[in-house]
Amino acid sequence: MEKLRFLTPERVREVRARFGTPAYVYDEASLLRQARAVLAFARPHPLTARYAMKAASNAAILRLFSRLGLGIDASSGFECRRALHAGVPASAISLSSQECPEDLEELLALGIQFNACSPAQIESFARARSGGELGLRFNPGLGTGGTNRTNVGGPASSFGIWHETRETIREQVARLGLRAVRIHSHIGSGGDPTVWQRVAGMTLEIVKSFPEVHTVNLGGGFKIARMADETGTDLGRVGDSVREALEAFTRETGRALHLEIEPGTFLVAGAGALVASVHDAAVTGAGGYRFLKLDAGMTEILRPSLYGARHPIVIVPGEGPDREATGDYVVVGHCCESGDILTPAPGDPERLDPRRLMAAQAGDLCVIEGAGAYCSSMAATNYNSFPRAPEILLRSDGSLVLIRRRQAAEAVYGDEVPADLLPGT
Repeated sequence: MEKLRFLTPERVREVRARFGTPAYVYDEASLLRQARAVLAFARPHPLTARYAMKAASNAAILRLFSRLGLGIDASSGFECRRALHAGVPASAISLSSQECPEDLEELLALGIQFNACSPAQIESFARARSGGELGLRFNPGLGTGGTNRTNVGGPASSFGIWHETRETIREQVARLGLRAVRIHSHIGSGGDPTVWQRVAGMTLEIVKSFPEVHTVNLGGGFKIARMADETGTDLGRVGDSVREALEAFTRETGRALHLEIEPGTFLVAGAGALVASVHDAAVTGAGGYRFLKLDAGMTEILRPSLYGARHPIVIVPGEGPDREATGDYVVVGHCCESGDILTPAPGDPERLDPRRLMAAQAGDLCVIEGAGAYCSSMAATNYNSFPRAPEILLRSDGSLVLIRRRQAAEAVYGDEVPADLLPGT
């Protein structure tokens, strides 16, 4: 059975007593450890490491990484504003977005870097910054991901400019009087180092078409092994391969490139846990299942319902020591939604996969590990009108600090305008 990673049973009970459940908890020591590993990424030239803030966007996390020297990878103009509000310098923020923000001109004036992801975005940039320097995000034609929904490269992905059009793009950039100084690619979060290496080589081939490019951004894609049977990215192995590719590029072209990377999952996934309470159970007969019902679900962690992602699950008795008895359970959430399950079969959100857990009962606690990335930031917020869960930081000194309050129930509907108050009704 799975074990707690950075929490203890006593800490889990303290979280419920002080903050209630469900609640996210982030481990500062783990965040610091992962950040230092990224900053030590093997390289022949200066490195800019950016945090893909869509993974977990809390201001406390953004400030912590910013103080350590990580920049920010933003996926929307709204993320840029959020990072600025958290105190991140504009010069440390890079924007690559499916949607070109309406306030692009203002963001550029603040000093935020922009990677155009389509010919239309290049035109928008030219209107906002005549004669400016920009980055170009290309789809190199290959990607990797645990499922198609986490693969952002290849012909089935809409992210970036298709690599075969690079000559047309080069002509467009020249016609508009712009300078392409960065080439960006991002393949997904599969963590396959062989694919990552191939895409790095393909991206460098694109760079050759743009003689003024001085920076290559290879995105993220560093997988974390949440489950015992998964394999995470060996950052050292990937770093060595990238160093070799950049050195070969320099030998061939005489150009030394600045390297950027943008990990998200690698930095925060293992540093987060969701603490929930077991509030009920159900049994569906001899040929059915034993269900544990939590006070959390897709409103806090959507990944299992969305694409069959698996997370370690640990039962913590509400009182007393651990129990010796175990059972096979399907763990489900609190939403009125049959897809609100936390134990799907690997990569298959349609199929239930019971887990061997400590025997559980109502009043026990349930800790869902590996919940630091794409959980609080990518949940089915306010579905069934459940308020957002609080977020807590476990400091390196052992203290628990609230970094996001639980949403008040009335805040869920407080910005609505009742129909009988609308003009003309």
